[in-house]
Amino acid sequence: MSDVVTAPDGIPRCPWGMESEQMADYRAYHDTEWGLPVHGDDALFERMSLEAFQSGLSWITILRRRPGFRSAFADFRIPAVARFTDADADRLLADPGIIRNRAKIAATIGNARVAAALAPGELDELIWSYAPDRADRPAPRSRDDVQPVTPESTALAKDLKKRGFRFVGPTTAYAMMQACGLVNDHLAGCHVRAAAEAAARRDGAGRSGAPGVAAG
Repeated sequence: MSDVVTAPDGIPRCPWGMESEQMADYRAYHDTEWGLPVHGDDALFERMSLEAFQSGLSWITILRRRPGFRSAFADFRIPAVARFTDADADRLLADPGIIRNRAKIAATIGNARVAAALAPGELDELIWSYAPDRADRPAPRSRDDVQPVTPESTALAKDLKKRGFRFVGPTTAYAMMQACGLVNDHLAGCHVRAAAEAAARRDGAGRSGAPGVAAG
């Protein structure tokens, strides 16, 4: 038996975020974004940054502030954020539309500078090189089947840290992998799971033997 829940609209979904006061925001994100393949250096930089800001907080806090984050961080365009100055950092610390955490703001600007030094498409290629073989991942049936850290996320976090990225540990890396479709953690019976699998097949996501991870 799966832990999927049936929302008031009669559609089975993963149980996270189905509390009444959060349902509309979470439902849209769950149905149209989470677990679907994301590509592009800027798009992945945004997801990486938002997951880093989420550390220690609930995702709904970040999701509801996402428009503010995009406005404050130049739509997460890597070259633009890489040019941020100390004055920009001070501006961000005073911006009520984002999470005003000095260390996370500094890390986001620093990460943009690291990403800007990569070749176009290299960040995308780097992150997606850690997508595990989907054939080795049966559909989870409960929250307990979904682990917060995997060998692939640990290896990805280590690689990112080696390159100079900050605030992207194994747990944050795995949350990014879930959100960006490198893995499909929609529960068995969730109406989005099949769509996410189909999108991954079209995308070619999931390769055997990610760098630094022994193939099964």
